[in-house]
Amino acid sequence: MKALISVDMEGMPYIVIPGQLGLKGTLYAEARKIATKVTLTVAEELNKNGFDQVIITDSHGPMVNLHVDDLPEYVDIIRGYPRPLSMMAGIEGCDAALLLGYHAKFGTAKSTFDHTISGGSILSVEVNGIPCSEFLLSAYIAGEFKVPVVMVAGEAQLIKDDVKKFAPWAETVALKQSLSRLSARSPGMKVIEKNLQKSAKRAVQKLEKHESKLLVAKSPVKMEVGFLRTQFADAAELLPQVRRLDGLKVEFTAKNMTEAMGTLDLLILAAWGVEWLLQSLG
Repeated sequence: MKALISVDMEGMPYIVIPGQLGLKGTLYAEARKIATKVTLTVAEELNKNGFDQVIITDSHGPMVNLHVDDLPEYVDIIRGYPRPLSMMAGIEGCDAALLLGYHAKFGTAKSTFDHTISGGSILSVEVNGIPCSEFLLSAYIAGEFKVPVVMVAGEAQLIKDDVKKFAPWAETVALKQSLSRLSARSPGMKVIEKNLQKSAKRAVQKLEKHESKLLVAKSPVKMEVGFLRTQFADAAELLPQVRRLDGLKVEFTAKNMTEAMGTLDLLILAAWGVEWLLQSLG
């Protein structure tokens, strides 16, 4: 069997300040070590329970975060951005998807690093009228490829708000209980490892019993995107399929989630380009 593990970092334990999240951050090395430990703990448990191939999709920021030294033989890793399917690259042909280090959507109170896809440009994303976190977007992509999300480990508020609501069959592990946007409480790593191992094993058992379900967005997909600045919406509406709703919001219709996520990625890249242009002119 083959599994995909999509790995973000804001929902990882102990990660609470911006200096842990960027390539030049003072504590970025610590965060990389934490995320790698959590990811390989789950990968090893999957292998023990019948998965002979695990694809790890490095999915935070520039998507080159995890340590690649001494990866097990059964592991492949996908790194770098931009790429097709973004945080779910490699989902094709998998039997199960697991999401690690995921966090709550933008605007969630007392949730570390709350944001949706791009903290510097995106205010909100809705799919067919449903406000989406990165968990929900990833789960929709997996469902389109007939792959169930069987486990989510990350920030507790995400699990409470979204995972329990939209994917109640998925095994969950709260890696942190947020106290504010920049503070959280987490158990020791040994406790976390045990919780991850137990959860991954139960997830495989549910999959084998056909208790895991698909989360599929109705097609065609109507996506609404809210930006943080009007100039980002200015750039977005240059695409002929994009319609401006107001100063910050646009919408478009795609034939499926794969196409919708590709368009969303392009709009984010355009927003980054506009931001770079403004800074270069300053």
